[in-house]
Amino acid sequence: MSELAYKRILLKLSGEALMGNSQGGFDAATVLGLAGEIKEICDAGVQVGLVIGGGNILRGAEVESKAIGRVTSDHMGMLATVINALAMQDSLESLGQPVRVMSAFKINQVCEDFIRRRAIRHLEKGRVTIFAAGTGNPFFTTDSAASLRGIEIDAELLIKATKVDGVYSDDPMKNPDAKRYGSISFDDAIDQRLNVMDATALVLCRDHKLPLRVVNIFEKGAVMRLIAGEDVGTLVH
Repeated sequence: MSELAYKRILLKLSGEALMGNSQGGFDAATVLGLAGEIKEICDAGVQVGLVIGGGNILRGAEVESKAIGRVTSDHMGMLATVINALAMQDSLESLGQPVRVMSAFKINQVCEDFIRRRAIRHLEKGRVTIFAAGTGNPFFTTDSAASLRGIEIDAELLIKATKVDGVYSDDPMKNPDAKRYGSISFDDAIDQRLNVMDATALVLCRDHKLPLRVVNIFEKGAVMRLIAGEDVGTLVH
């Protein structure tokens, strides 16, 4: 592909995207299929940073209880993202795609520490760089981690890959009259509480002028068409 609209992106996948039709954990065939989509983007010459949530295994906020405090539960959720990152790493490598996993906290026996300059070097060498363990801090979501890492690596676009084809005025699964936006401002998305990403993530993108696209990762070739310059999904800017 001779012309690319973007040369470096940050792709955010939810943990639930790895589940397929299973009730939890991850489905190996689904992970491999997503890896194939990512490899196609890399083969076109795009540098790809990747953040994967951990909701298919554990959400920190959901296990908080009298026995388990919020800080500990958030650390448990961060570990879930490391598990997903390792699963995606091996799936990508099985397709011949070089990968590095970088963690926001030290877990050196299974992946590297996150160092900004080293991450950029990995990207320049054509390696998918997976950023695990969120921001390394409790009380922050993986959406915020995706925005932060996207800014740090000088990504030209943050892509949130979901199960729907853009941003809607309401949940399209529950409300058939929900309106899909072709584009919307960060301020309007925040004010209308559209649940595109959490408010912290949106403010980070807005203040650092990192555009966001929301696309359906399960629509074959959607991300690739976006990289080629097509108007796919919803632009938040």
